[in-house]
Amino acid sequence: MNNTTERPEAFVLTGAFWVVCRNTRYLQELADRGLKVLLITPESYREHAGRCMADPDHPASLVDEVAFVDGSLDQEGSFTAGFVARARDWSRRYTIVGAYAVGETLVEPTGLLGDVLGLRGPGLRATKVCRSKYLQRWYLEEFSPASTVVPPGERAALDADALEYPVVAKPATRHSSSGVVTVADAAALRAVVAAYPAHETVLVEQKSTGQEYSVESLVQDGKVIFAAVTRKETTESAARTFVELSHSVPGVRPGQDQELLDANRAMLEALDFRDGIAHAEWRLAPGGRPHLMEVAARTPGDGLLALYQLATGAPLEPEIVRIALGETASYPQPRRWARQIYLEHEEGVLEDVHVDWPGVSATWVGDGGTWPEAEAGPVDAPPTLRAVLVLKDRDARLGPLESSEDRAVTFLIDAPTPEQLDALEERVRAAVRLTVREEAGDVVRPAA
Repeated sequence: MNNTTERPEAFVLTGAFWVVCRNTRYLQELADRGLKVLLITPESYREHAGRCMADPDHPASLVDEVAFVDGSLDQEGSFTAGFVARARDWSRRYTIVGAYAVGETLVEPTGLLGDVLGLRGPGLRATKVCRSKYLQRWYLEEFSPASTVVPPGERAALDADALEYPVVAKPATRHSSSGVVTVADAAALRAVVAAYPAHETVLVEQKSTGQEYSVESLVQDGKVIFAAVTRKETTESAARTFVELSHSVPGVRPGQDQELLDANRAMLEALDFRDGIAHAEWRLAPGGRPHLMEVAARTPGDGLLALYQLATGAPLEPEIVRIALGETASYPQPRRWARQIYLEHEEGVLEDVHVDWPGVSATWVGDGGTWPEAEAGPVDAPPTLRAVLVLKDRDARLGPLESSEDRAVTFLIDAPTPEQLDALEERVRAAVRLTVREEAGDVVRPAA
C-alpha cells in the first residue's frame, strides 16, 4: 500500500447501518489494513449512527466517515442522486481502492461507483438486474417461472383471468420478503395489486413449488471459486407469505447438489457477474428442474455468514474483501452441519425470553443491534447450541410474520451429522420460551 499519496486510501461500504455493524468483520478487516473506512447509509440511520460511532466500544467507531442519503426502498433509483453526490465528494478527497454493498439497499449505486472508478465488483449488469425482480425475469428467463410485469398506472389493464393460479405477487424493488404473497384466484389478485402503493411496479409470476434453497457463490474474475447450497424453510406452508424461518448449511448431502450448482453457475454467467458474492434463491420443482426465485449481488442476510463460519471453520468476510481488492481468494467447503432457526411467536408484547440450557442465556441485540460472533468448533465437536438471540427490545410489540423484520428470536446450532443437528434443534426448541404480555394478562408460551 502506498502511504505517501496525498489522498488517503479508502474503502467504501454501503447498506443499512445496522447490517454493516452486524457484520463487524468487514470493519475490522479494513481497519487492520490501514484503509479509511467510509460508509454510505440511508438518512433514517443518522441519529443511531451518531450515537454508535461516538462509542469507542462499538464496532461503528472503526468507521472514519459516514454519508447519509435520502430515498425509499419502494421507489426505484431514489437513493442514486444523493449517493452520487456523496461518492463524488469522497473521490476528490480519498483514493478509493474498493467498494462493497453489504446490504441490499444500495447495491445498484455501489455498482455505479465501481464502474466509474474501475473497482472490482459484480458489474453494472449484475448490480442493476439483481436489484429488480422484473429485470431478473427478463435477463434470466430460462431459469424463471412464467411472469407478468405490472407497471404503475397499468394495473387496470392486468388480465387477471388469463393467468394460471396460484400466483405470487411481488413488489419489484423491496427486500426481506416485504409485500410478497401467494394469491389463489383472479379476484384476490386484483385486490392485492390494487393495495400496493400507486408508484410501485409489481411482478406477478406463476407460483413455483418444491423445496427452497439458496446458493452462496464467491466469484473472482468471472469464475466461481466457491459455491454451496443452503436449505431454507419459510412460513409458506402455514400462510401465504414467505418469511424465512430456517437456514441449513450445507443444504443437501455432498454430491446431491450438482444440478443446483450447475444452474447457478449458468445464471451468473448470464449476468456477467465479475467479482463478489452472490446470494441466489432457488426452488427444485417436481422433476428436479431448478427455478430461480431471485438473486442478490451482496452478502447473504440473516445469520448465513455465521452459519458458513460454523460449517467450514472459516469466516467469509476476509475473502469478500480480498476479492474486492483484487487479491487471490479461496474458501473451504463445509465440514460440519449448521442451522439457524427463527422461532414463530404469538402476537402481543414481548416481556422476556428464557433459555433452559447449560451455559447459554438469551442475548438481547434489539432492532439493529450487533450480533456476537459464533465461534466455530472442531470438526468432531459434539452438537452445540452456539447462541440464542433476541432481535427485539423488551416491551416490543410482536405482530404477524409478514416480513423478515417481524421475527423476534433466533438460535444457531451445529453438529457433526445432519441427524444430530435435527435432534439438537428439537431439544433447543423445547428449551426456549417466550413471555408475551397480552391484554388479558401475562401469558408464557413455549417456542413454536
